[in-house]
Amino acid sequence: MTATFRASDAAPRRPNTAPRHVLAAEIAAWYGLAARDLPWRRPDATPWAVLVSEIMLQQTPVARVLPAYARWLARWPSASGLAADTPGEAVREWGRLGYPRRALRLHAAATTIVAQHGGEVPSRYDQLRALPGIGDYTAAAVAAFAFRRRHAVLDTNVRRVLARALDGIGGPPASVTVAERARAESLLPDDADLASRFCVGLMELGALVCRARDPQCADCPLQPGCAWRLAGRPDNTPVKRAQRYEGTDRQVRGRLLSVLRAADASVPRATLDGAWPDAVQRERALDSLLADGLVVRRRKGSYSLPVR
Repeated sequence: MTATFRASDAAPRRPNTAPRHVLAAEIAAWYGLAARDLPWRRPDATPWAVLVSEIMLQQTPVARVLPAYARWLARWPSASGLAADTPGEAVREWGRLGYPRRALRLHAAATTIVAQHGGEVPSRYDQLRALPGIGDYTAAAVAAFAFRRRHAVLDTNVRRVLARALDGIGGPPASVTVAERARAESLLPDDADLASRFCVGLMELGALVCRARDPQCADCPLQPGCAWRLAGRPDNTPVKRAQRYEGTDRQVRGRLLSVLRAADASVPRATLDGAWPDAVQRERALDSLLADGLVVRRRKGSYSLPVR
């Protein structure tokens, strides 16, 4: 769903001139009309649910996350529930969501939440950042969206919107720069609740309207003063290498994990050998899974998902 109003008829203005409170109000108003009804945004979503969603949404589309998120919270509605289970069960439940080390990180974070925070997700950025596997983005997102704290939340969508609207380029550089972060923080309104809605609104704008491909500029609340639009939407996005999947070690790792997730007990080496024909690549993938802690070697040369 996109906004029910169009910005194309608004009076033009020079780029980058909106005061921060005006910019935030525009985005918050647009978000109120256009936001998707996602379970982690609802009033009854717990901080744990927000944390789970943020980790699942890393490099993964919303459509793929929704069913996995529902299953995960049905099984482990709290951090203490996950912490009481084995890391192997976290990997098993993660299924084919991709990047399965996130399951181990979420389990490790849950264990720390129970041990150091009484089972409650902490609200401060520094406490969240100290959890295992939680980076700057996730800590800021949980603090902002679960606790309405004033933090800049810089995901790919937010960075693309700001790069276009303020810098006149098609997309942001590969990694967040110091200047980019400082600029995002300077745009936050003083009111923490408005700052939170501003951040999630920017994310939604990038997901629904200011898309990487086929942006819908006529529906964008920032369209009148967008520097990229005023420059003629130049093709000046920093070059990023496309990541292939077929035939890579990532695919082999996925095949091996699929075999182990489907098994109730440890799996003999011969069963894993049947999952991929190239012995050298299969061995390399298995070694990396062992090093990452996603697979453990058992007695008599069998393998399983990790246990405590």
